[in-house]
Amino acid sequence: MKPTNKYYQVLADILDNGQTQTNRKGSIKYLTNQVLHLTPADLLDIFETHGIARKKLRTELQMFEAGITATEQYRAEGITWWDYCGDRLINSYPTYFRKFPALVEKIRQEMRESKNYVLFLGETGAQTNQQPCLSLVQFQIEHKATESTQSTTDRTNEPTNTGSLIVSAFQRSSDASLGLPSDIYHLYLMAREIGIPLKSITLFLANVHIYESNLLNTFRLLNGEKDIKFVLNV
Repeated sequence: MKPTNKYYQVLADILDNGQTQTNRKGSIKYLTNQVLHLTPADLLDIFETHGIARKKLRTELQMFEAGITATEQYRAEGITWWDYCGDRLINSYPTYFRKFPALVEKIRQEMRESKNYVLFLGETGAQTNQQPCLSLVQFQIEHKATESTQSTTDRTNEPTNTGSLIVSAFQRSSDASLGLPSDIYHLYLMAREIGIPLKSITLFLANVHIYESNLLNTFRLLNGEKDIKFVLNV
């Protein structure tokens, strides 16, 4: 039976239809050019059924936005998955996410339906010890005209606008076991910062994969086993 959780559907599709490839990190099973479209109901389903380190990921995003690059400071918050990068994150997530608060303020001030607000992550040719897997995030505001409740004889009776937020994200590479659910949660938190009702988050996954070391536990997860742990491949 196909899982109803859309994230689990991605995992199942990789297991059932993925190709095999070997890279410097080992063997992977992968799919290319996948689209994951998530409504608020889909997000709730994922967050309720899949264990996500919400507190750590929330702290991590805040540290990214503050431009903190020292891995020791992340480790102090229990965030240990950057230890392999050495003492500092070079041209990685903090470099680019620190621009996000200013972008949020710009969106709030302008609220332009005709404009795409974009956060770019990564710089071609830049020295880095962790090229962001999440490469671009775009925010669009969709206004819906509604009739005013005022009298039709009132000169101020004009359509009013209520806005909803559409988030689109491009990922060059996505570790389906660990990175993908974390990125989904980060995108959700980013949407909340903007403060406009969320309509959808859509991820365009250029390459989404499961490492060979995580295949067995992915089967176990989809079969309903609890407390499944995945291996970080670096």
